[in-house]
Amino acid sequence: MIEKYFGLVYDGPPFVLFGPAHLSALAVITLCCFSYLYFRKVWGERERTIVRWVFAIAIVVNETALHIWSIYWGIWNIQTLLPLHLCSVMIWLSAYMLVTKNYTIYEMVYFLGLGGAMQAALTPADAAAYNFPHFRIMQTFIAHGLLINIAVYMTVVEGFRPTLASFKRIFLWTNVYMVIIFFVNRAIGSNYLFIAAKPAFPTLLDMLAPWPWYILELETIGFVIFFILYIPFLIQDRRAQSRAVAS
Repeated sequence: MIEKYFGLVYDGPPFVLFGPAHLSALAVITLCCFSYLYFRKVWGERERTIVRWVFAIAIVVNETALHIWSIYWGIWNIQTLLPLHLCSVMIWLSAYMLVTKNYTIYEMVYFLGLGGAMQAALTPADAAAYNFPHFRIMQTFIAHGLLINIAVYMTVVEGFRPTLASFKRIFLWTNVYMVIIFFVNRAIGSNYLFIAAKPAFPTLLDMLAPWPWYILELETIGFVIFFILYIPFLIQDRRAQSRAVAS
């Protein structure tokens, strides 16, 4: 049982990108997100508090399980498993944000957590060596599915929303963080944020220019993703301004 569902070496059928299992996982994540349009109308403060705590506990337990699994199989190391990738940082910050309802962290979770987790759920390359229902692929989809749902839940149900100022602020600080991680990578021989080199496993980065030029392309892609995530609120603000002028 341990070898089959929790083993380090997996010899089952390969993961198929956008195959039935992958599409089913994406459908579950998407349906959960759309369900908040209904639940925001029926949940009171008590129910919302319970949901936030459930999300916080679930994402912490799920991420902790990855570290326990890695330690058990002797593969934990500072080069790959420090919480320095954007999604890893957002996992721990989102748990704190859910409990405290900290708006500053919400801004980061919305842009970085939602944007990064969506890409990781669409192309789960770091766990593509495994397949459902192996722990490693399940853990990956639970982590990123929770990040997506947390960002959507806080926006749709709790009423949080990003602003144009937060869009600019998060983009700026993401670049500052990237510079810091560049030197961390040089110091410990890691590849956090995949800015030291393209990852060994297939990713969307393979479609970009060679190192270091793809980093500049990542800047453009990141800006576009942030802007797309902000578009619904930009439209909302423009409509509110139009109504104000008309009245």
